[in-house]
Formats: sequence, structure tokens, C-alpha cells
Amino acid sequence: MAGNPLFAVLVLLIVAVALVPVFKWLGLGTVLGYLAAGVVVGPYGLRLISDTETIRTVSDFGVVIMLFLIGLEVHPLELWRLRHKVLGLGVTQLIGTAAIIATAVLLLGTGWQASLIIGLSLAMSSTAIAMQSVGQRSITMTDTGRATLVTLLVQDMAVIPVLALIPVLAATRRVQQSLGADLADAADVVTNPYSWWIALVIIGGFVAVTLASRYLMNPLMRWVATAKVPEAFTALGLLIVIGAAFATESLGLSPALGAFLGGVLLADSEYRHELESNLEPFKGLLLGLFFITVGMGIAFSVLLAQPLKVLSLVAVIIGIKIVVLYVLGTFFKMHVADRLLLAILLSQAGEFAFVLLQFAQSAAILSSKEHQLWAVVVALSMALTPVLLLLFDRLVVPKLNARAPLPDIPSDLPGGRSVIVLGYGRFGQIVTRLLRAQGYSMTLIDDDPAQIELVKRFGVKVFYGDGARLDILRAAGAADAQMIVIAVAGGDRILAIAEMIRRHFPQVKIAARAIDRSHAHQLMALDVEVFERETFRAATTLGEKALVALGRPPDEARRLAAAFESHDERLLRDSYELRDDRDAYVGFVRRSTEMLDKVMQADRAEAEARKDSKAAE
Repeated sequence: MAGNPLFAVLVLLIVAVALVPVFKWLGLGTVLGYLAAGVVVGPYGLRLISDTETIRTVSDFGVVIMLFLIGLEVHPLELWRLRHKVLGLGVTQLIGTAAIIATAVLLLGTGWQASLIIGLSLAMSSTAIAMQSVGQRSITMTDTGRATLVTLLVQDMAVIPVLALIPVLAATRRVQQSLGADLADAADVVTNPYSWWIALVIIGGFVAVTLASRYLMNPLMRWVATAKVPEAFTALGLLIVIGAAFATESLGLSPALGAFLGGVLLADSEYRHELESNLEPFKGLLLGLFFITVGMGIAFSVLLAQPLKVLSLVAVIIGIKIVVLYVLGTFFKMHVADRLLLAILLSQAGEFAFVLLQFAQSAAILSSKEHQLWAVVVALSMALTPVLLLLFDRLVVPKLNARAPLPDIPSDLPGGRSVIVLGYGRFGQIVTRLLRAQGYSMTLIDDDPAQIELVKRFGVKVFYGDGARLDILRAAGAADAQMIVIAVAGGDRILAIAEMIRRHFPQVKIAARAIDRSHAHQLMALDVEVFERETFRAATTLGEKALVALGRPPDEARRLAAAFESHDERLLRDSYELRDDRDAYVGFVRRSTEMLDKVMQADRAEAEARKDSKAAE
């Protein structure tokens, strides 16, 4: 039973369902929950899954699928648009970190070829952990989010030349070893090395992928689209993943590399979003399975045999990466909190390290013991990242906020304006344009330098600052403002700002974006006068247009949409008092929905009767 793949998947899912919500509830994050689940079921835990072949199969599948999804995010145009940060932050971080780590490993007595590969491998961070944390914090479009993305993109793209470098280093290692024994063998390695051909195959494969993405994939996706079957896109994506993985494995390379190239192949396709939408439901689970296999693969025997050495290596690697990233963030004039967050987000070694270290072992650059040791270091560094982020939120952020220096307040920030808008993204821009057109004076504040530079081209003055800071709001004239519009992203952040405004500026009216119905109720509890659910109006407008397209007269469609909006707004207000009683709330909503259906049916019957009456006349 233990060797049955279905049993293995069943155990993994059961443990994940049991542990991940607990870790999430404790504030430790889902990644640490998945890692813990892997430890529990693995060969060093309860040994529910002890078959190493099953572990390898599940792990390889998780890595292959995950790297395919990462490949979908690699856009050459995005790299070009962010080229200054790519060169200044991404490339510098990779080279600088790799050089420091490689030097440290070399001083420990490891060969220079192995030291170089270890340095390059550990310089790369986990795209899955970092980007998942960025998404959960709703900072994707902020300066920190963009810096994280740029650094990860550079690291992802660097895998190709690093993989090509490994066989070259293996050849030089064999030459070095052969010189002391047999000069003829050394000459044979140099004149006819198989490894050199492998390096050319890797580079040639990447070039072929680039050309195919431009000239082959769009026609193929267009042909699949003619079937108008969503499963066809999923099948095509899996075909590319499995085909690319099988092709690279046949060449003696990692199948994960093939999956990554398959993702790059689809990244520039005009049908990419269709494919992503079909795979999106599986994305979180597949990433979770990967982290479970990482937890299963932690060799606690190595940790227990030499705990001081392993833990010291983990601490040194994380420390080096944090220092390098913090220093680079200083050069880019990032806020101290952003620098620390960026450094912690990218402080771990990443999933590509497993691929590179495994390939280095197969090329005889690393011994089996060295590979096992560094694989444990990589896994433990990944497991520590959620803990470091938790410590950052609980210990560092409150101190930084308490010490926030006043010089960060823009010197030309005008006070005493009528309306203050916090967040000048798409939502904030629409609100601002409407109010400004009616003659209201506006003060616009945003904490994303890239967004500020973009809107500056259109002649819009936006001040840099964190709307969650009380001193920024005071300097902006919040005490005399008629209204403060909270248009930032993130439901928890919106609530925190609204609570602070209500406490310090009780006379100011607040208008805020609501994420959903539950979030709207939380805003109502803070006495927020004006709020709007993000997608509600757009959805009802679309429904109105859909009625017209289905044959209803425009006036009737507009009246029905208005009636529905009125009923839903009344339902939102009336259900507020029941928000904490789940059973009563569900029952109230169900009865109100049934009542709405009856009202709409009666209205439709009356409309049909009027139409028949007019036709009879």
C-alpha cells in the first residue's frame, strides 16, 4: 500500500488539509505548513511514504509543473522595460552574492569548480516563496514588489547559462585530474569533449525556443482555439510541458529545465491568458505539492550528524544574501523598511538550486555527500523564510513605524486641500478625475515611485508617501480636509488606514474601496460614510448590457439593473447587524434572494402583460 502512487497522493492531501490551515491560523504562512506536512509524512517523520522512488516521482512532477508556471512569467519585453533595475539590481545581486558565497566555500577547502557552482546556485532565490509572499501582501505593484520581480527574473534567466557552464566546468575538472595521470586522456577530453556539445545543445535549445515562440506557437494556439474547447488549451500546455521535459531528460539534462523552456515558449503567445486561466485552479495546489516534497526531502540524518555545520551554513548563506540585498536597496534609495523586506523576501536559496546542484552531481563536479549537504541547506533556508517574515512583521515593522523620520514627508506637500486621495492606481485615478472635474482641490499621495513617474508624464502631480502614516496625513492637511479617499490595495491595509483616520480625524468623511461584501461590513463598523465594492457596479452594468444583447429594450434593462442594485444595496445594509451570526446571516440572504427572484418574476410578468396589451390594441 505504501508504494502505491494513489496512496502517496492521498496521504499528502490529507496531511496538507490538516496542517496548512493550522499554520495559516497561527500566522506562520501556508508555505511553512506545506513544508511541515512533507516532514510529517516523509522518511524522517511518520514514514507514511518511505518509498524513495515515489518521493522522487512526486517531487519531479511538482518541480516540473512549478517551473513551467514560472516560465510563463518570463517576458523579454518586461525585462527590457525594467532594464535599468535588471542591470543595477538583478545582475549585481546575482554576481555579487555568487562571488561572496563561492569565495567562502572555496576557503572551506572545496574545489574552485564546485565552489563556483555552489555560489551561483545559492545566489538564486525561490520564485515560488517570494512571489507568493508578495501577492499575499498586495505589494506586487509597489517598489518592493517590482524590485523582487526584477531580481527573480534575472535569476530565472541566469539558469540557462549556468546550466551550460556546468558541463564546461566538468570538462576542465577532468582535464585537471587527467594532467597528473595520463596526458593522452587529458588531450582527448579537450579535443573531443561530450560536455562541450551538451553546453551547445542547451544554448541552442534556448535559441530555438525563442524563435519558436515567435513563429510557431501563435499559429498552433490559433488552431487549437478554433475548437473552442477550454480543455484543449490545458491539453496543449501539458503536451508542451511533458514533451519538453521528456526531450531534455533524453539528453541527460533535468526535465525541470525543459518545463521552464516550455513555459517561456508560451509566455509571448496571445493566448497565454487563456491557458493561465485554465491552469489557475491547479496552481496553488501544485506549488503546495512542491513544497511538501521539499519538506519530505530534508535529510535530517545529515542535520543530526553535523547540526552545527549545517545550521552555520544556513545562517551564513541567509546573512550574506540579506546584507547584499540591503546594500543594493540603499543604492536604489529604497525606504529602510522596503530594503529589509526585499532582503528577507529573497534571503533563501531557491528551487533552481535543486536543479543546478543535481546537475552538478551528475556531471561529477559535486560528490554525493556534498550534494546532500547543500540540498539540506537550501531546503532549510526556504523553510526559515516564513519565520523571518513573521519576525519582520511582529518585531521590526512596529519599531520602524515608531521611528519614521519626518524628513520623509514631501517638503512641497500642500495642506488644507478639500479632498485627499490615498493611492493613485486605476481606482484612485477615476475617482480623482471625477471630483477634480467638479472643482474640488485634490491632494494625491502614493507610495509607488514607478507609478508616480508614470503619471508625471501626463502632467499629474502625485506626492510620494505612505498613506498609513499619521504624520504624512497631518502634513497633507487631513485635519482640514472635507474627505479622504482610501484607494490603496489590500483589504487589511484599507481597514487599518480607515481606523487611524477615524481615531485621529473623526470629523473627516471617509470614502473607501471595498473588496467584497464582508469587507464592506467591516468598513461600516468603522463608520465609513462612502464605500463601493470594487466589481459591483461593473458587474451590474455588464448584466444590463447583456440583457440588451439578449433582446430586452434598453430602458427596461436599465430599470431592471437599477432595481437589482437598489435591492442589493438594501440587502447589504440590512444584513449588517447579522454579520457575526453566520447561520442567521445565511438565512437572511437566502430569504432576500428568493424575495428578489419573486419580485423580478412579477415585474417580468407585468411587462409581458403590458406588451401583449399594446399588441392587442
